[in-house]
Amino acid sequence: MRDPYDILGLHPGANNAEVKAAYRRLAKQLHPDAQHSSAAQHARFQEVTAAYNQLKDEASRRRFEAERLAEAAAARQRAFHAAAESAEPQGDDLFTELFEGIRTAGKRVFRARGEDRIYRLSVSFLEAAKGATKRVRLAGDRMLDAAVPAGIESGKQIRLKGQGGEGHGGAEAGDALVTIEVEPHPWFERRGQDIHLTLPVTLAEAVLGARVEVPTITGMVSLAIPAGSSSGTRLRLRGKGIGGESGAKGDQYVTLSIALPEAPDRALRDFAASWGQGLKHNPRKGFSGS
Repeated sequence: MRDPYDILGLHPGANNAEVKAAYRRLAKQLHPDAQHSSAAQHARFQEVTAAYNQLKDEASRRRFEAERLAEAAAARQRAFHAAAESAEPQGDDLFTELFEGIRTAGKRVFRARGEDRIYRLSVSFLEAAKGATKRVRLAGDRMLDAAVPAGIESGKQIRLKGQGGEGHGGAEAGDALVTIEVEPHPWFERRGQDIHLTLPVTLAEAVLGARVEVPTITGMVSLAIPAGSSSGTRLRLRGKGIGGESGAKGDQYVTLSIALPEAPDRALRDFAASWGQGLKHNPRKGFSGS
């Protein structure tokens, strides 16, 4: 069949409007209902209509171009095969190798690595601090256990090799990239590799000193509160923070907060009212309104 662009009198690559205008002009001239229509004119009208159907929109033109390229490639391959088969047996080895390469070129498969796919995974504060194994739901409802490394932070990614999109032509699959979202903790706050915790203590523990149990990311530990501590006093638990890539761990800092009893305590009120030194003490000395 002739080139549909030639049939419609168009240049290759003509747009939709040009194709439609050319078809309307020719169809008006060649339509079978027109006066003095001949068999040749009717055949020409059918040829013009078929050409228009091949080029009438983007999808149709893409199909036509793909078919034309495939047909041209097949024709070239047939010609190469014919030339290779008719070559003299005693011909040059280089000539033979050339045509052998051409013969197999059409059999090569397009290869492309599969695409990487992005997922999100929510983990608790302690799972991120200590490390954990979490189940991830991938495309197609596939479930996979992923190792969450200790010390990971929000926004970091875990790469699951070969769990992304499928490769083409035998190429390797892409990866699954899992972005971590760390949930906040009711007590702990992370700052770099250090952990910060505000610890409520009684007035007696702050005044007299005491040894109390304090939570850390690895469990409860004993902490000595010095006598005469105030709210805001910060104590350090060395090596109780989060481990880094070097293996060294941060620290945990404990800030004391004096908490009075919720129920009214008459004895405490009477003591405070009669405590002369306490009434004279001004913890806000040095503050000013300017």
